[in-house]
Amino acid sequence: MPIIDVEIVLLPGETMRLGLAAEIADRCGEVFGSPPGSTWVRIHGLPRGHYAENGGGPQAGVNPVFVSVLKALLPAPDAIRAEVARLGAAIAEATVRPVENVHIAYLPAGAGRVAFGGEIVSAE
Repeated sequence: MPIIDVEIVLLPGETMRLGLAAEIADRCGEVFGSPPGSTWVRIHGLPRGHYAENGGGPQAGVNPVFVSVLKALLPAPDAIRAEVARLGAAIAEATVRPVENVHIAYLPAGAGRVAFGGEIVSAE
């Protein structure tokens, strides 16, 4: 079930290449060990002028990638740490950004609160 939202801060004139969503979906599927068709990815570009950090940032050359991860159940904390390391590296490589500029947020578990086709996702 993992649903991944990826928002990429784009440089002026930069575009997201065709196939990037599929590449990220495949990489995430590998990280999660999910079967084909079960890891879904949505990507969005954010023009750099629509992103800011307090204190006048970001610094020149820093173009972050924000990732939200929704899973039916959350792994144990140690498993999340390992997953984040692999996921961050995979998304950094795909988006051609340094891993330190990839920021990942795990959303609360989707079981019991997310529905597909009118059916609530179960914890099983």
